[in-house]
Amino acid sequence: IMTEKKPAIQQPASCSDHDSSALPLDIAWQRIVTDIRPLQGVERVSMRQALGRVLAEPIRSPLNVPAHDNSAMDGYALRAADLPEHGERAFRLVGAAFAGHPFAGQVGPGECVQIMTGAPIPAGADTVVIQERVRRDGDSVQVPGGEQPGQNVRRAGEDLAEGQVVLEAGQRIGPAELGLLGSLGLVEVAVWRRLRVAFFSTGDELRSAGSPLAAGQVYDSNRYTLYAMLQRLGVELTDMGVIADDPAALERAFTDAASFADAIISSGGVSVGEADHVKQILARLGRVNFWQIAIRPGRPLAFGTIGRAYFFGMPGNPVSVVATWYQFVQPALRRLMGQRLEPPLSFRVRTVSDLRKRPGRTEIQRGILERDASGELVVRSTGPQGSGILRSVSMANCFIVLPHDRGPVKAGEMVDVQPFEGIMGW
Repeated sequence: IMTEKKPAIQQPASCSDHDSSALPLDIAWQRIVTDIRPLQGVERVSMRQALGRVLAEPIRSPLNVPAHDNSAMDGYALRAADLPEHGERAFRLVGAAFAGHPFAGQVGPGECVQIMTGAPIPAGADTVVIQERVRRDGDSVQVPGGEQPGQNVRRAGEDLAEGQVVLEAGQRIGPAELGLLGSLGLVEVAVWRRLRVAFFSTGDELRSAGSPLAAGQVYDSNRYTLYAMLQRLGVELTDMGVIADDPAALERAFTDAASFADAIISSGGVSVGEADHVKQILARLGRVNFWQIAIRPGRPLAFGTIGRAYFFGMPGNPVSVVATWYQFVQPALRRLMGQRLEPPLSFRVRTVSDLRKRPGRTEIQRGILERDASGELVVRSTGPQGSGILRSVSMANCFIVLPHDRGPVKAGEMVDVQPFEGIMGW
């Protein structure tokens, strides 16, 4: 990923009287989309290694699926021309067809073949009458009137035609996609190489789990959160630990990470405090597109490049890390991985809580989607929305997204929600 190195920091445009130094969410996201170019580097992997990877080229079906006309139900295969319009007609049973064991003969006038679901339709037959509709006495099968020609038959190529594009390039392979590829008999597929991500936390006050705490120190939760989110994304990750608020140490960390990583993620050190050395270091090492976004939580979010690596400077507050990850960093990494981006699932529901909100910023509040006594899907707040209350994320199952210009929300009003989990967990 080749990007131009510029020593000067690009200043963000004004967005509102309330938050004049920060970019609106949509403008910030557009800058990320414009700046990021997907990875280069393709590798072929076996089918079971392809889970979670991103296709580098479209997949075309090498065959018809199903490969032949087959029965959609257990029943009796016969000729539509022989179906009675009224009353019943007796058919002579001449054989049986099973999945993997087709009937080898020809179905003639007044004849039928017992057939199981998935078995090929015998030559001469074109219709299946389900077994519950007939009366059988030995080799005589009584078929009633009213059956439809061609019923209960799945045609060759009905699901997929030979040569048809099954999956587009940029599709992430989940369980359903893996099964689909398996149904085509493929042995391996071409995918983009794995994304390499380095991440670390900054701050003299941070300690890793297992270390004793001195006065004023806290345990670092952000690296655990980032580890989990990156692990689910399927990248090659390197945890560089906690970096002290020391310019030399920070510069070494950025330089080392940029030597091997496609993306660098730091948490902390991008606000306006005197000890925030990240800005000065990035001004020397790379290019910064923006520093602040008009959202809450997560206002201090930096995006730029260091050498060939993209850089995401995330806030230090735990909830801000989660919010900015899902709104910006995760979709940006997916784009970098070569994945086709789609807007997050979002829909409007009624809130049963009053929601505090100031115009001039997008707010990402934590909520709980549930059904009320009448069965209506509603959302309620998890309670206090402070950016340090990580438990609010654990309690929640969705984000409540309040737009830039909106003010306070009263219970009973409609709001936009983004569920945390899709039904398949992708």
